[in-house]
Amino acid sequence: MSSSNAQGNYYIGVDVGTGSARALLVRHDGRIMASATQETTTWRDPEDHRIFEQSTDNIWNAIATCIRSCLSKSGIPKEQVKGLGFDATCSLAVADQDGEPVCVTKGNDLGKHGTRNIILWADHRAEKQADLINSTGSLVLDYVGGTMSLEMEMPKTLWLKQHMAGDLFSRCQLFDLPDFLTYRATRDNTRSCCSVTCKFSYVPTAGGWQPDFMEQIGMEELVAQGAYRQIGGAPCQTKSGARKNNVLTAGLPVGRGLSKQAAEELGLLQGTPVGSGLIDAYAGWMGTVAARYTENGTVPDEVPAFDQSRHRLAAVAGTSTCHIVQSHEGVFVNGVWGPYKDPVFPGWWMNEGGQSSTGQLIDFMITTHHAYPQLKALAEKENKNIHAVLGELIEQRRAEEGAETVTELTKDIHLYPDFHGNRSPIADSRMRGSIVGLELSASLHDLARKYHLTLEAIALQTRHIVDEMNAKGHAIRSIFMSGSQAKNKPMMQLFADVCKMPVILPADEGNAVVLGAAMLGRFAAEMTGVEPGSISEDEHNKHLWNIMLEMSPIGTSVLPAAGAKEQRLLEAKYRIFRETIDIQRRWRKEMEEACGESD
Repeated sequence: MSSSNAQGNYYIGVDVGTGSARALLVRHDGRIMASATQETTTWRDPEDHRIFEQSTDNIWNAIATCIRSCLSKSGIPKEQVKGLGFDATCSLAVADQDGEPVCVTKGNDLGKHGTRNIILWADHRAEKQADLINSTGSLVLDYVGGTMSLEMEMPKTLWLKQHMAGDLFSRCQLFDLPDFLTYRATRDNTRSCCSVTCKFSYVPTAGGWQPDFMEQIGMEELVAQGAYRQIGGAPCQTKSGARKNNVLTAGLPVGRGLSKQAAEELGLLQGTPVGSGLIDAYAGWMGTVAARYTENGTVPDEVPAFDQSRHRLAAVAGTSTCHIVQSHEGVFVNGVWGPYKDPVFPGWWMNEGGQSSTGQLIDFMITTHHAYPQLKALAEKENKNIHAVLGELIEQRRAEEGAETVTELTKDIHLYPDFHGNRSPIADSRMRGSIVGLELSASLHDLARKYHLTLEAIALQTRHIVDEMNAKGHAIRSIFMSGSQAKNKPMMQLFADVCKMPVILPADEGNAVVLGAAMLGRFAAEMTGVEPGSISEDEHNKHLWNIMLEMSPIGTSVLPAAGAKEQRLLEAKYRIFRETIDIQRRWRKEMEEACGESD
């Protein structure tokens, strides 16, 4: 393994989120030299709220713009960029065998060449296909918390197969988006263990993809005598003579690095190492959990050991929130995805909880309120962020009413946050949001109260996920936040108080995920030329963890600070939150029985 101690070595991380692409140019020690962001396009169907589609061409052009901007801003020559890493949302990208985009929009263009070739993670068209998959009782369900989400790639792939002409479907390559990006960069379609295991029904402990499962759901053509060509099967011969699919753990070099075409498009050198990619939440885990952080204003000298990673939950918060934790043994948690083996570190397992809509929910609750125009005007007048104004308003109301805590202002109103279904820990896409305790008020202060109530509900659901994980065998002791919500300090204090554990904030909340992608680029550079199997798992893991340690800036901690009364209120809120789930399910069953839909 080559070393990267020279300050002349730089790496680029690329993050593709729900609405934008970002690039980060960093030095070997994680110091940010330049960054750039470019918006991407999402298409919706005005007659079907379930539909979210994107374009790989649009995303790739955004990536190229960002990388070229970083090089221009920093003045660093392309010869000094030694590695490149990608992360992206877990969205289904479809191309033909030459890599040309294939349209995924329902109607006459489905399966033909076309720009809209990504079914975004948030797309919920595949509900019936997910129901079919979940009726199989297959082994693969054990590794997704017992229930496969309609947001995963196999239900979406099955939807395409059922709606697309057979000859058109058979020519398709189907990628989780991070793998498409490494394919587009290298023209090598070797897949990442993260993508195929977490989203594409690949089970490393059972030989990979399961032919009996494929046959059960009517996807026999994917098997094709064990090749699984359309979903990334690249059979290779092992020393024992057995055949296995060639998938790579995080950051291992893909192919021969950047192709000539990709290098020209990105403004980099042909052959620049490209690391096997990660789903964005896992890049957020990589970019945060190795960090040291302040405790009571000081930074301990002790460097976190690799084993400490299993006590650190990464909460990657944006449009949605993902909750990632690692363990040495597989931990099965109902309603929580995984356990996934080897997605980042070989020999280690990970679980992924999630909330389908958090940032999106906060925006929805603010922008749909009658007082939103008044809030915007006030924020502009005071030259402040609307979240800061809302925080000041709720604090003002607390003082006016003589309340000891803000939670007292919401004690008679309760919000259940699953407006877009529940991902974890009950894995029920039919769950919907609810508010109990409404008043005839449309004032600015009412908006502030509902805003705080929304933050409170997201924190309560986070505790629900953490509690379920720990009850089944995890030992989570702290939450490492990243993403836009980490900038909201009152929200982070709610998380610490509700979950009763420290919340760690990265030095740069907005760049933590893309920093994780840059770490992949550095690992790829340092593993280039290393023969597979020439180093042990322990050596591999130690090297990758050391890169994370060296490149992670020091974070800050938010400690639980609720007084006795606040603790009692939050505990009561949590009990009501859990009860709300049971009530909604009971009501749903009663209405189904009334409609004659129940068994």
